[in-house]
Amino acid sequence: MPLSDDQPHTRTRLPVGEQPSHQMSARQPRPVRTLLAVLVVVTLLVLGVSIANRGKPDPTTGSGPAASGDQARPSAAATAATGTKPVDTTSNGIASGFPHTDQGAQSAAANYATALGSADMFRADARRTVVDTVADPSVADRLKQRLDTAFGGDAAARYGLDAQGRAPKGLTLVSRTIPVGTRTTNAADTATVVDVWCTGLTGLAGASSTQPVAQTWYTLTITMRWTGSDWKLTDFARKSGPAPVPGDQQAATAEEITDAVQQYGGFRYAR
Repeated sequence: MPLSDDQPHTRTRLPVGEQPSHQMSARQPRPVRTLLAVLVVVTLLVLGVSIANRGKPDPTTGSGPAASGDQARPSAAATAATGTKPVDTTSNGIASGFPHTDQGAQSAAANYATALGSADMFRADARRTVVDTVADPSVADRLKQRLDTAFGGDAAARYGLDAQGRAPKGLTLVSRTIPVGTRTTNAADTATVVDVWCTGLTGLAGASSTQPVAQTWYTLTITMRWTGSDWKLTDFARKSGPAPVPGDQQAATAEEITDAVQQYGGFRYAR
């Protein structure tokens, strides 16, 4: 017989082990729903970063609007020192036997620039030896005439040198070329062209000098050809600069310059 609403209600508490199973399952964590929530958050973060970075150039590729002005510039790897050792062979004190590669051509140009800017160029006999060593035999005579004009006659007289290119007594002729960098502007066996950026020291060191040693900056463009065993010079041209801003340093005395020239030797160069 059904009970009426007027009768008192009675609650029955079951032992813990006999509780209905649906009450316990309602209190358990829901790992699937939690994982989905985490995935949604991560996805939203990734999309946000992608949108923020869209349109930015990649610094490793040089692409994008910001890098468009640098397309003509060589990469850092192209201008960095390679660590290649200078050649071991020499001829008349000048490096020789360069490899038949672009780096070999640049090394040859750097060493030839050093030779063409040395004090030997002011002495007729030594100058001819330098030309015979670095030049292609087919153009050696023409280059000798050209260099006789550049380093003899008025040029020698300007420094007070005698007919043999010797400095006046008590003075030291200083002429050194130091390559700062090289670049190939045309690569070909018949007419490889290499620019050598140089700084140089030229003048007479001594207390009575009227031509004190001064620093110059210039670029020497050297044209060479491969002879089958070495790179040989066929032509050259010189232009001023690029020159950096002079440093705030006190000039050395004539004695200090003379000592430095006599005590510090030169180098053989490799790209």
